[in-house]
This record gives sequence, structure tokens and C-alpha cells, in this order.
Amino acid sequence: MTQIIGLDISKASVSCCLISEKIDEPREFYYRYNFHKFAATAHGINELLVLIGSESDRQNTIAVMEPTGVNYSQLWGTQLARAGVEVRLVGHKELRSFREHHLGLPDKDDDADALALAIYGWDYIDTPRRFVQSRDRTIVQIRRLVLRLAHLNRVQSPIINRARQDLAWQFPEAAFIKSLRFGEKVPLLWGWLCGERQSVKYDLLLERSIGLGITDDLRKHAARICDLQREEMFLEFELSKLVGEPQFLPYRKVFARFGFGRRVEALLLSQIYPFENYLAADGKPDIKIRKGRRSGKPTKRHLSLRRFCKALGYAPSQESSGDLQKSKVVGGSDLCRKALWQWIFTRVEVKRARMVNDIGDRLGKIMDEEKLSGRPVRLVRSRVAAKAVKLLFKELVNELVHCNLKPQIQNPKLLE
Repeated sequence: MTQIIGLDISKASVSCCLISEKIDEPREFYYRYNFHKFAATAHGINELLVLIGSESDRQNTIAVMEPTGVNYSQLWGTQLARAGVEVRLVGHKELRSFREHHLGLPDKDDDADALALAIYGWDYIDTPRRFVQSRDRTIVQIRRLVLRLAHLNRVQSPIINRARQDLAWQFPEAAFIKSLRFGEKVPLLWGWLCGERQSVKYDLLLERSIGLGITDDLRKHAARICDLQREEMFLEFELSKLVGEPQFLPYRKVFARFGFGRRVEALLLSQIYPFENYLAADGKPDIKIRKGRRSGKPTKRHLSLRRFCKALGYAPSQESSGDLQKSKVVGGSDLCRKALWQWIFTRVEVKRARMVNDIGDRLGKIMDEEKLSGRPVRLVRSRVAAKAVKLLFKELVNELVHCNLKPQIQNPKLLE
């Protein structure tokens, strides 16, 4: 017998609601059900497994939870998966709408969310697209590394800014020098400041400097930056090994045409792999023909493209009321949206850095024409990024779908 358990995860505990049949009156059920709460301890996890039942019961159980990052849901999801329980994730926006409008539950609390998750899982048990796509083990590792690198970047920025402000009066000649990593060595400037690297250039500059002298605080900042840079190097090495696995080769062939760097490649892979999740059941792009709302004529709806753009944070949602009509981008990955924005800024907007292929020519032409039209540059970059995402989808379809549909000719002489 199938049973659904909804799990609302907090920092150190989880609220649970286990159901084995459809709930017709959610509000009544909410007031009479005895909700369970377990601590994030070995005893709490054992109690949760006891609640689910025997090993055969676990095989017929689906756990439904929200993707609350790698810090909280990962613990419970991994432990349940190891016990044989299927785990499904529900997006935050989808659950909130379902709880408020479909169920009419009381004000938000942990028990109400657990019940909403259980009912959501029961109602959409046969509709996989209603759940956040599941990722294989390698993609989960790639995503963990990508998020860790993004965290290190956020941590470094204020430290570097503070160090440069100190350099402005202690050693102003070096305050605005751009020092980068080379190979496995930390950046020369920061390594020299904390005593890890030698540099005759900086020694001579310091002798003739008009600054007031380097303090111990600045040297400590430089040491922190070097530590973070070494951690970045290690994570990037691990990321390179994972992204280099054979199953990602077709994706990377497409990414190479766009000139994406290794971090952007990894970030995109963590969001869109496997590409089949965006296609129809027959493995082709999902295109529906429906009557247009305004024209009344048959109109193509590119549903796969829409899902792909939304995952990368570039699918606008329409908001209209009376004479007011506007659209805005909601949902999707903020990290992907930011990375693509930066890629447009460095590889498309700068003419000398553009890809020497039809993709670079096409996107560059759009960028130049949009800027010449007088549109705000931020709007231009967003519009070009949206065009690039659509073009990326088309290239992935050509590489992953159309190539697989080509007939395999065993004997070329048959064509003669």
C-alpha cells in the first residue's frame, strides 16, 4: 500500500505527516491529526523510520519535502534514500500556492506545511513534472562545488576591498594592481604581503613608496585571501574532474561554441542536466498547437523551450490588469542568471573577446544594434542574455536530439 509522508524541515528538527489515502477535508484533518516532530539526531532518524514502518513499507513510501538547500534537507533526504524511501522535492512557490489557494489551511506553521506536502505528493503522485527534477550523484556533487565556490567568492570580496583600502595609505603604488592566480600559486601580491612568495618588483616598489608602511592587519588580510584562494584551487580541481566525465561531453561541445568558462559550464550543467527533463515523452521538444488568445488562430507553444528558459532564470511572466500590461522575470536560478549576465558583459559586449563563430556573430550583432538604438545598456544585456539562452536550447537540441535521430550507416558503400 502506497503512503506519503510530508516533511517540513527546520534547522534541527523535522515535522511529519504520514497519509495513506486521499484527504478530502484538509482543515478538519489538520486539527485532529497527531503530527510528529523528530530531532536531527540518530534517535530522531530512527523514530522517523519506525513511523514509516517495515522495510516493505519503506519501499512503498514517498517522502515529499522542500529543497531547503544543502544544509538541512540533504541530511533527511539522504538518510531516507538509504533506507529505501523515494524522495521527491516540491518548489517553494508551488507549495505556498497549493497550501493557500487549493487547501485553504490555517496560517503557515510547520504542521500545516507538512500536511500540505503530504497532500501535494498524493494528488500529484503520477505527475513527475509537478516536482523538482531529481539529480544524479555526480550532478549533486557538481552543484555542491559550484555553490561552495560562489560562497568563497562572496567571502573574499569584502576582505579584498578592505585590503585595498588599507593599501591606499600604506602602499598606494600597489593598491590597484590586479594580481591573479597562476597555476597552483597564490596571487603574487597577496602572497608577497603575507610572506608566502618573494618578489623583487614589490620589494623595490615598497622602498620608493610614499605610503606609511605595511601593518600586521594588512598582512593578516593577505594571508586570509591566500587561504581562500588555495581552497578555490582545490575545489576547481575537483570540479574539473567531475565536469570532464564522458556523459557531459556533448553538453561541453555546445558550451565551447558559446565560450563559457569552466565555472559557467559547471553551473549550467548543475541546472539543466539531464536535458531530457525538458523534452516530451518521445524525446523531442514539447510543442503544442493551441488557439491564440488574441488572434484566435492556431499558435505554436514551445513548452520545452519555456521550461528551459525558466530554469536558467530567463522566462518572463506576464502581469496584466486592465490597460496595464507588463512582464517580469520570476523563478529560475539566480546564480545562472548572474553568470550569464557576466558572460554577456565579458564575451559578447566586448568586440575583441567575441567567439569567432556564427554564435558570436549573431549575438554580437544583436548587442550592437540594441545599443545603437539607444536602449539602456542593462536592458540590452538582459535581452541579449535571453536570446543566448534560446540559442543555447536550440544548439543542445541539435547536439543531443537531432544527432541521435540520424540513421547509423553501417556500410558507407551503400550510399554509392
